[in-house]
Amino acid sequence: MSELGTVTATPSGTPQGTILSPVLANVALSVLDRHFETTWRAYGAAPRRVRLRAKGQATFRCIRYADDFLILVAGTRDQAEAIKKQTAELMAEQMRLTLSPEKTAITHVDDGFDFLGWRVKRMPRPGRAPVAITFPSDRALGDIKHRIKTLTKSNMVNLSLDELIRALNPKLRGWTNYHRHGAAKRCFGCLSYYLWWRVIRWLRKKYPHLTWKQIKRRYWGRDWTSPEGRRLHWPAEVPVSRYRGRRNPSPWAAPGTGQATTRPETAVA
Repeated sequence: MSELGTVTATPSGTPQGTILSPVLANVALSVLDRHFETTWRAYGAAPRRVRLRAKGQATFRCIRYADDFLILVAGTRDQAEAIKKQTAELMAEQMRLTLSPEKTAITHVDDGFDFLGWRVKRMPRPGRAPVAITFPSDRALGDIKHRIKTLTKSNMVNLSLDELIRALNPKLRGWTNYHRHGAAKRCFGCLSYYLWWRVIRWLRKKYPHLTWKQIKRRYWGRDWTSPEGRRLHWPAEVPVSRYRGRRNPSPWAAPGTGQATTRPETAVA
C-alpha cells in the first residue's frame, strides 16, 4: 500500500525491516524446520546418538531465526558438505529457493562463526572441557560505530547537544540490550571510549572558538549531562547478564524437541 492509500504491485519483494518480511520467511522455511525436526527425532535419545557417532555417522540439528539458519553438525567436514548439498536440494525442490554462496559457509566451531550479530567460538580451558563463548561480532560493532559516526559528523553540528543525545540514546540502548547477554563487557567499554571521543570531537567542531575546559564547563554537567539534563547512554555502564545453559530440557520447548546434548564440531551457516 502506497502513502496515498492505493494498492500497487511490488515485483521487487517486501521492504527490508518490515514485519511482513520475517513472517513470509517463517511461512516459507517451515518446510525446512519439519525436515530437520523429523531427522532429529529419528535419532532417538542421547545414548543412541552417541552410538551413531561412534560408528562414524554424523548427527545434526538446525537452528533458524526468520531467514537466517544454522546447522550444527557433529561429524567431519565431508559429512557437513553432504548435509549442505542435501539442504540446497531440498530448498530447490520444495521451496524453489537457493542458498546464497556468499553467505553460506562451513566452519569449525573452534574457528568460530557469526550468527545474528554474534560471534560464537569454542575456547579451550586448561584442565576443563572447552566452552563456547558468544560475543558481539565485528560486523555488529562496526554497524553501531558507523551509526555513531554518522550522527557526529561535521554536517550535524546544527543540532544541539540535547538533540544529539536524543538521537544517539535509542540506538545505543537497543544495541547494548541485545548484546548484554554475552561476553560483551570489554566490547561495551571500547564502544564507550569511541562514543566519548566522537562526541568530544563533535563539540569541538560545533564550538571551534572555545577551549576544552570551556566546553566542559558550559555544556556538560558534573555527571556528563546536557544543559537540559539529558545524559548519554554509556555502554560501559550496562550490566552484562550471561545466559546459563540448562542440563534438562526447557519446559517451554515444543513437545518432543528436548535439548541438544551433543558437542557439534562443524557448523553450516
